[in-house]
Amino acid sequence: MYDCLPLSTAHLSDFDKYLVGEGTHERAYEKLGTHLLTLDGHVGVAFAVWAPNAQQVSVIGDFNKWDGSKHIMHSSDSGIWTLFISDLAEHAVYKYHIVAGDGQQFDKSDPYGFSMEERPRTGSVVCDLNSYEWQDQQWIGEREERQSLHCPISIYEVHLGSWRKIPDEKWGDRYLTYREMADTLLPYVVEMGFTHIELLPIAEFPFDGSWGYQVLGFFAPTSRFGTPQDFMYFVDQCHQRNIGVILDWVPAHFPKDGSGLNYFDGTHLYSHADPLQGEHQDWGTLIFNYGRNEVRSFLISNALFWIDKYHIDGLRVDAVASMLYLDYSREEGQWIPNEHGGNVNLEAVSFLKKVNEVVHGVFPGVLTIAEESTSYPAVSRPTYLGGLGFSLKWNMGWMHDTLSYMSQDSIFRRYHHGQMTFGMLYAFHENFALPISHDEVVHGKSSLLAKMTGDEWQKFANLRAYLAFMWCYSGKKLLFMGCEFGQWQEWNYETSLEWGSLEALTHRGVQRVVRDLNLVYKSEPSLYENDFGHEGFSWLEANDTDNSVLSFLRHGRDPNDFLVIISNFTPVVRHNYRVGVPRAAVFQELINTDLDVYVGSNVTNSEPVHTDEHPYHGHPYSFELTLPPLATLILKPQA
Repeated sequence: MYDCLPLSTAHLSDFDKYLVGEGTHERAYEKLGTHLLTLDGHVGVAFAVWAPNAQQVSVIGDFNKWDGSKHIMHSSDSGIWTLFISDLAEHAVYKYHIVAGDGQQFDKSDPYGFSMEERPRTGSVVCDLNSYEWQDQQWIGEREERQSLHCPISIYEVHLGSWRKIPDEKWGDRYLTYREMADTLLPYVVEMGFTHIELLPIAEFPFDGSWGYQVLGFFAPTSRFGTPQDFMYFVDQCHQRNIGVILDWVPAHFPKDGSGLNYFDGTHLYSHADPLQGEHQDWGTLIFNYGRNEVRSFLISNALFWIDKYHIDGLRVDAVASMLYLDYSREEGQWIPNEHGGNVNLEAVSFLKKVNEVVHGVFPGVLTIAEESTSYPAVSRPTYLGGLGFSLKWNMGWMHDTLSYMSQDSIFRRYHHGQMTFGMLYAFHENFALPISHDEVVHGKSSLLAKMTGDEWQKFANLRAYLAFMWCYSGKKLLFMGCEFGQWQEWNYETSLEWGSLEALTHRGVQRVVRDLNLVYKSEPSLYENDFGHEGFSWLEANDTDNSVLSFLRHGRDPNDFLVIISNFTPVVRHNYRVGVPRAAVFQELINTDLDVYVGSNVTNSEPVHTDEHPYHGHPYSFELTLPPLATLILKPQA
């Protein structure tokens, strides 16, 4: 029972070991970790772990009473330890017992483990990832076309642990499971019109307060919400409802937990030994050593793993700025310059380029998205042009500027007008996504609704106008859960969203305007086809500071396809406001965020608006209309 056998080279060959050591093994997860297989007629589990500086490594678990002397692994020149244990089956819990070079002993979770126990336990769990039968072939076949940068991308960012909780006799309130999320979250996302869900990290993590950004099991979906097969079902159901799934991916750092990667074989195997290079002091976490080949294999194969095994459609890479700069959040003397004396982490740059090349090469159409908050150049440009190779970059500057403007009293907005227009000076330097993310509604920053200025009516009106301005501005869209109905309180990862607020008409009005914006967004090519070039956007009036009005055109690929967008960011109704347009037409409102169905004041242009031959805003035609207070209008020329 549970006999040991040497692991066959048919499973882990010398060539596999060479590629891991070279940093180019793109699917190391198929060889390292645990795998159910048959060896010399024996059914069991193959184990393989990289621990080059260990004296001894053994497999421990319930099956051997956690005794490190029972199942000792075999080492190789590559530093990879292997063993085959017969008769061991799926769901067995295990760890690696490591004897370090200096004699220290400790138990470690499997870096490549496919499943883990639910926290606070940290054991790895043998898991067969090939048993699930996927039903999303049509989505996968259409993914490259659906996720083209010329397609609508409207992302609903979700923290699974707090989207909704339900009463439970044992726990009071409890999480929804992956399968329950498929039955509740997904119909809501479809109803609201979003094209994608972005999940805060679901790779296994021990501390709830990290929101998933301090990962312990990089290859294991968290067991908080169910099994790996349950998460596969969730993704499968997303695809069958034509919803793409983007996963927050965290290659920037890892926690110091004793059972994790920290000091794995008695040395700083995955990070740098020097704290000037190896530690994020702000977060108390360790930085990956991107120059070490085996670490590159670990991270690159991890990126591919989620796409391969879980059919993930995009990776949003967290904290890219912290990877790019050696002096990130450090004072002088607290960092080590690169070989040229600069502050750029050249090894991290090389790694990011490589992972983007591999992901886009192996899985065309999958998105990679950088959360990068600096002016580092060409983040979303191809590597062959000198860029980092990401598909999209979060536009943090636009987000900060526009939220600052919306917090200003409307009387004083004329003095901050440039905060709404400045972003267009650099809007096409990158492929931008406009992010109203979880980071903007925590830690005393207040909720999105609470950021808005004015009394209660004005706050809701400002929020509706702002969201419509965002949906019409160049760039893909991202909105964090709760913002779509104007939650009053900051996001709290420990509690459910304030679904009870939807009993109030004002909150339902915000929710409805977001739904309608998504519907218009997906149906009007001028709002998404040319997001990343000057031909897709042109100001009509960017300098009407006295009235705090902004107006612009969005253009599709068809030269006759355009929309007129006008935002009035004061609570004053403006009559006979003239706007120039390229051609004679009759214009109809597609969106008016002041309508009574949104709980606005219902100042409308109910009759079609006709142009006249009055040149204005550099165009040969123009029309006059009424601008509602604190509202955004979207107008379309009728055929």
